[in-house]
Amino acid sequence: MAEVKKKNDLLRSSGLVSALTMVSRIFGLIRDMVIAYFFGASAGADAFFVALRIPNLFRRLFAEGAFAQAFVPVLSEYRNRESKEIVRGLIAHASGTLGLCLLVITVLGVLGAEYVMRIFAYGYVYNAHLEKLALATEMLRLTFPYLMLISMTAFAGAVLNTFGRFAVPAFTPVLLNLSLILCAVFLRPYMDQPVMALAWAVLIAGVAQLTFQLPFLAKERLLVAPKVNTRDPGVRKILMLMLPALFGVSVGQINLLLDTVLASFLETGTLSWLWYSDRLLELPLAIFAIAIATVILPGLSKDHASSSPAEFSKTLNWAIRLVLLLGLPATIVLVFLSDALIATLFFYGEMTQRDVDMSGMALAAYGVGLLGHMLVKVLAPGYFARQDTSTPVRYGVIALVSNMVLNMLLIWHLKHAGLALATSISAFINAALLFYGLRKSGVLVLEAGWSRFLGQVLLANIVMLLALYLITPVISMWFEFGLVERIVIMLLICLVGALTYAGCLRITGVTVGQFVR
Repeated sequence: MAEVKKKNDLLRSSGLVSALTMVSRIFGLIRDMVIAYFFGASAGADAFFVALRIPNLFRRLFAEGAFAQAFVPVLSEYRNRESKEIVRGLIAHASGTLGLCLLVITVLGVLGAEYVMRIFAYGYVYNAHLEKLALATEMLRLTFPYLMLISMTAFAGAVLNTFGRFAVPAFTPVLLNLSLILCAVFLRPYMDQPVMALAWAVLIAGVAQLTFQLPFLAKERLLVAPKVNTRDPGVRKILMLMLPALFGVSVGQINLLLDTVLASFLETGTLSWLWYSDRLLELPLAIFAIAIATVILPGLSKDHASSSPAEFSKTLNWAIRLVLLLGLPATIVLVFLSDALIATLFFYGEMTQRDVDMSGMALAAYGVGLLGHMLVKVLAPGYFARQDTSTPVRYGVIALVSNMVLNMLLIWHLKHAGLALATSISAFINAALLFYGLRKSGVLVLEAGWSRFLGQVLLANIVMLLALYLITPVISMWFEFGLVERIVIMLLICLVGALTYAGCLRITGVTVGQFVR
């Protein structure tokens, strides 16, 4: 009964997070549609996307990535073994130490924005695109403080997640999307450089997101004044776990920034094409994989703290099965319908048909690696929950080097699509190594029925692909349709695919009962 209850709780929590994440991603798609409408794949859009990617890298290093993966297991351990006051002390000391580090990095980033931009967008310097460089630098001075604001927001979200409050952190990203939409529509006309409205929107959103979470922390009696104390045993343990994870857990983000540097050497519009396609990749990744990973990390940490290896392995089995069930059809849709998806969402205003074609190529290349990215998200917690951050670092180094080599090999012939494909291949390399490590150490023991399950899922995906292939003539006429027609037809296509997939799963014997009872 305990196992069934745990499985139900996991599915219910991941379902809640997925639903709220889906709401956030819908707003995110509307945001990107608005940006595409007003700015297309212009030099200004390129400048904004690179100015946003830089603080996002540091944010995932210091907050949602390495810090969260080190902090949540330690906080879970304290929650299970210590009093509420000691837990509050850990939160105070951890937030103070993290906040001080972020403050120093933010100040340095703002003061040295031009030098940072010259590194991460060196192609602008090399190709003498000085106006583009100046615009991107001006934007970075506004977007870099977002690093500190969103990192503290992520810290608050990690605390809430550890205490089983998943809804608020999952909803918080909506505020960034709303800010970008509103500023693009209403603030843009008042800017000398209209695209600067997007940079202001990011800064405004950072303040709103952090402020939004504070009352919920207070309700749980977890809102404490930050205090810098690097001698606190819990903080020292977090820092020891975090240092190697700084690199390992954020391999994907480092890969994206390597792509940014190389993309800055290519033609104007390249960064925008990669951005729009990456947004669609992030949709299933966030709704499914990140939601599942968010839910299982506290549970895995608790299983490890209570010395329950069998439960630990069962949770990982459950997560991997769910990722395969949802990730394979999402991969097929992203690859097969890449042009159609881009056209449906972004072919308006300043976006041209060539922009759609180029973004579609990138989306297909990114889509190939979706399952790899999803598996990384759910396999990595199997290490971090056991407070093992060194092993993922070794695997991360291999994946990163592979990505760099593949970038240089593929960019010559495939241009921006080569960068996306290199990222996809390196994601599978990382996932394969993480899976191998868990199996070799005996942490992950595959349950009975895996071969049958894989066969059922593969058959259902083949049938769904055949159903999508039958509507290829409709897809070839995509640019002839208007806005409403494209949206309606895409919804119908998705419905046909979903019903075909679900029906085939049902016929072959895959039921909801296998994931919840």
